[in-house]
Amino acid sequence: MELLYALLSALPFDWLQHGFMKNAFLAVLLVTPLFGLLSTMVVSNRMAFFSDSLGHGAFTGLAVGVLLGWLSPLLSLVAFSVVFALLITYIKNRSSASTDTIIGVFSSTGIALGLMLMSRGGGFSKFSPLLIGDILSITPSDLAGLLAVDLLVVLVWAVLFNHLLLLSVNPSLAHSRGISVVRIEATFAALLAVVVAVSIQWVGILIINALLVLPGAAARNVARSVKEYHLIAILTALVAGIVGLFSAYYLGIAAGAAIVAAAALIFFLSLALRTRVQR
Repeated sequence: MELLYALLSALPFDWLQHGFMKNAFLAVLLVTPLFGLLSTMVVSNRMAFFSDSLGHGAFTGLAVGVLLGWLSPLLSLVAFSVVFALLITYIKNRSSASTDTIIGVFSSTGIALGLMLMSRGGGFSKFSPLLIGDILSITPSDLAGLLAVDLLVVLVWAVLFNHLLLLSVNPSLAHSRGISVVRIEATFAALLAVVVAVSIQWVGILIINALLVLPGAAARNVARSVKEYHLIAILTALVAGIVGLFSAYYLGIAAGAAIVAAAALIFFLSLALRTRVQR
């Protein structure tokens, strides 16, 4: 780690001379490609509303961990988020109600429970930074956790990619090929929940869903193949992360919001290029 910090210090950027900026920069390099990769399936499977609800569920998970005291807030956050995602997936596939209605019920319930628990005794103000996140507060131990999540996502992605791709194209065809649609959906939902839960304290509840939508949406506008789609989405998230962190340092603004704004700018540029690519 010290060698890596020394290499970063050698780069010709004054903002990398600070320890907290080095940690934040490494976090961007670790977490933004994850969002770019996952966003391809979020967009292809029309799961934008679902991914937004995961942030609300994570909010409640953190509140439960803080309330219990003896349970690690991060452990509670991850565990509750995974259970929340699996429960939505299960009921969505068992109920006759529309998907957006079920997700809306869970989303509103999750945020309401979180607000109730965190406002107990008037202590909500100390949790308000979670709404916008603070990637500049990340520590070396946090970076080790992000690296572990990276490895988990890559492993699961390598195993399930073909099934996820077929599911995004034609769920009926996937089912006819013997693929357990519910199991694959549940696994991907749990994977999304883990990434959201681990990242939410640095990205922020209000904007984390944007990072699960914008990279994939931008890539879809200009990509001409599946390989290009994934590559552009990952690069979009990575570039937005670096530009956003750079802007946050020099403009004195929230890093998470700056990253999302950069991703949004890339999306609108991709819209302008869409017609030219289609030709």
